Amino acid sequence: MRSKLFYWLKTYLGFSRKESHGFLLLLPFLGILVIVPTIIRQIKTSNSQDFHNRFMNQIDSMENAGLVLVKSPGPVFNPQDTVKKSSVDKQLENIQRISFSEADSIVLQIVPGIGPGSAGRIIKYREDLGGFHSTNQLSEVYGMKPETIELIWEFFEFNPLIFRKIKLNQSTIEEISSHPYVTYGEAKVIVAYRNQHGGFQSIDDLLKIRIFKVEWVKKLAPYLDLG
Repeated sequence: MRSKLFYWLKTYLGFSRKESHGFLLLLPFLGILVIVPTIIRQIKTSNSQDFHNRFMNQIDSMENAGLVLVKSPGPVFNPQDTVKKSSVDKQLENIQRISFSEADSIVLQIVPGIGPGSAGRIIKYREDLGGFHSTNQLSEVYGMKPETIELIWEFFEFNPLIFRKIKLNQSTIEEISSHPYVTYGEAKVIVAYRNQHGGFQSIDDLLKIRIFKVEWVKKLAPYLDLG
């Protein structure tokens, strides 16, 4: 049997006779490493079961003696005891939520993930737009991540506020194209159409300029005034 094992080790594993002897000496230790953890688990399981049985026997004995348990004699586990409040939750406890339209680049930095650079970009974009009318517009700011945007609305209230509009029948090409939604070329077409056909009677008149898409006009509409 021993010679067959040596032959197998040499043929399939390439062991020399010396390596085969060493491998056979190592086998008992490998077996112990495999068996010992299993035995330890069984002992722990057995001890836990014994403790549970003794505990339940004590409960039964007390109930048979006429005692009524009104509260668990064991420790009561409350999951909330192990829940640590996040740093965001702690910050929210200490601040008063104000309108997002009132926040400046300094106040915005209370939000995790917002530094001086991103706060400055948010404020600049809000000024360039003339105010936010939708929470989704914050995603248009360069570098803003969805998770950071969600945090912003935990720290600030959102109230739609547009504080500046484009006077469609009076603004110059430069004034119209200064808006983030309008390119210089689009502004030139708007002014040229106005000069040729007279003032716009409604925002929908922009759709008479057939190169403009309905989606773009609807996006721009909140920032247009016929004055």
